[in-house]
Amino acid sequence: GPRPQPEPDPEPEPPPVFQWRTEAPEEHQMDPEVLDHLHRALAGSSVYAMVTVKDGVIIDEYYQPGRDENSVFDLHSCSKSFTSALLGIAIQEGYIGGGDDLLSDYLPQPARLEGAKKELTLRHLLTHPSGLEWYEWGGGASNWSEFRRAENWVDYILGRRLVARPGERFNYSTGNTHLLAAALEAAVGKSLLEYGQENLFAPMGIETLTWGTDPQGVTDGGNGVRISSRDAARFGQVYLQKGSWKGEQLVPESWVEESTTPQNGGYGDSAGSYGYQWWIRPYTQGAYGSYPPPYGPAQYDTYMAFGAWGQFIIVVPQLELVTVITSQGPQGG
Repeated sequence: GPRPQPEPDPEPEPPPVFQWRTEAPEEHQMDPEVLDHLHRALAGSSVYAMVTVKDGVIIDEYYQPGRDENSVFDLHSCSKSFTSALLGIAIQEGYIGGGDDLLSDYLPQPARLEGAKKELTLRHLLTHPSGLEWYEWGGGASNWSEFRRAENWVDYILGRRLVARPGERFNYSTGNTHLLAAALEAAVGKSLLEYGQENLFAPMGIETLTWGTDPQGVTDGGNGVRISSRDAARFGQVYLQKGSWKGEQLVPESWVEESTTPQNGGYGDSAGSYGYQWWIRPYTQGAYGSYPPPYGPAQYDTYMAFGAWGQFIIVVPQLELVTVITSQGPQGG
């Protein structure tokens, strides 16, 4: 008789889509009473959402009425940490030599770089001692709205006076990160959103992320990410996992390490030290508010993406903890 044909191999199953698991806080050494108290404290505050991930699972979520896990929020300057991750990937892929490359090697506007501006490196932008005049924080003058209203943001930033030699003095500036985004896009030949989708966001299953641009279409690298809190928590989790996601190294491990190690002391205040577009500081058990060093005995080293009006992606490696907080800005944004 005819010989039985072997059964054809079944089509391989696609890998399961990553979904956050939710587990009880007490299964992860977290006190549910404290979290209940937290929820009561958050009620009526400007906090839209707070998601806490411990040991890779969600152990607590809070949403203001009218918001939920599908709501998207403006991360403001937390966006800077996303830009930094993509820079690390682009260096790994060989599009960029490294942090000591000159900005003028990548930007199409080198003519605007007169004098010591020619010395600007990607690292100066990444860690903020660019020396370009900028007023981001503090009660005095701010050039934020002037920058946002400029016809050409890159030209506006490059046109700022050099008030310190590049590398000399820390001064936090969204302008620095925007130049980094412009250089990165020129190097990879696509938008940060597209490059990020291919190399980071899609592999992580992040689906809610959108990212604004300047008038020339350059991604708003220092700002502009809108995303759900749960998807923002994935970004914190991939850093907690040293750049690895489901066994795949998405962000180079060495880049994650350098990014979350102090590269300078920041402003020397309670905001903390500064890495590659991440803030780094210890938090002391039982303490509250802003406190300069020296810190108390029980403390946890943390690093965080931090944005205006209370946007945070906080990572506490010792506790395998990631917390995302999104809050309302002055215009309800």
